[in-house]
Amino acid sequence: MPRWVRDNALSVVMLGAFVVFLVLQSIFGWHTYNDELAEYGARPIGWLAYVGSGHFAESVFENWESEFLQMGGYVLLTAYLTQRGSAESKPQGQTDRPADDERRAGPDSPWPVRLGDLPLVLYRNSLSLALLLIFLGSFVGHLLGGTAEYNQQQALSAGAPPISVWDFLGTSEFWFQSMQNWQSEFLAVGALILLSIFLRQHASPESKPVTAAHAETGA
Repeated sequence: MPRWVRDNALSVVMLGAFVVFLVLQSIFGWHTYNDELAEYGARPIGWLAYVGSGHFAESVFENWESEFLQMGGYVLLTAYLTQRGSAESKPQGQTDRPADDERRAGPDSPWPVRLGDLPLVLYRNSLSLALLLIFLGSFVGHLLGGTAEYNQQQALSAGAPPISVWDFLGTSEFWFQSMQNWQSEFLAVGALILLSIFLRQHASPESKPVTAAHAETGA
């Protein structure tokens, strides 16, 4: 195995799977959408046109939105909250990571660390900020795609005039789509936090050692 692939195998596999499943989603979604159009007696559209449609944008971004909300919220909350016995938690009473206190900026440290002041403050919180900014971008993408899809469905079924993005933001349809994803994401993370107290996965950094006591907190 080439060294670069070995060194980056986890991200290569995860991002490769993402691309494969996104393409498959677009193909199956395209066929589903054309079936819906056929029910209304409308002409089918091509794959490229479908990829640029509200139907596809809505389905993609409403899932991204919930994923990055969950991840950003999780990273931020684990900085301040703990769960006794969980591999996903810092030990109780520990406010910072000891390594952050013990290490000093060196020549190989990231430039915001060496610069200090405001760049360091932002960098100390950059992971949660980046994830939550992606969430906000996905939220906007879901809103825009959902508006386009809603207007398309209304035009096909009732010949109704289009509504604005702000009007769609106030509909129960938009928030139903969001909440059905948000609740499942936080359920999954909550289950991982609690299950990691009692269950183990050998060799996984997300698990405590197999021999660790249930009350031991942290990986």
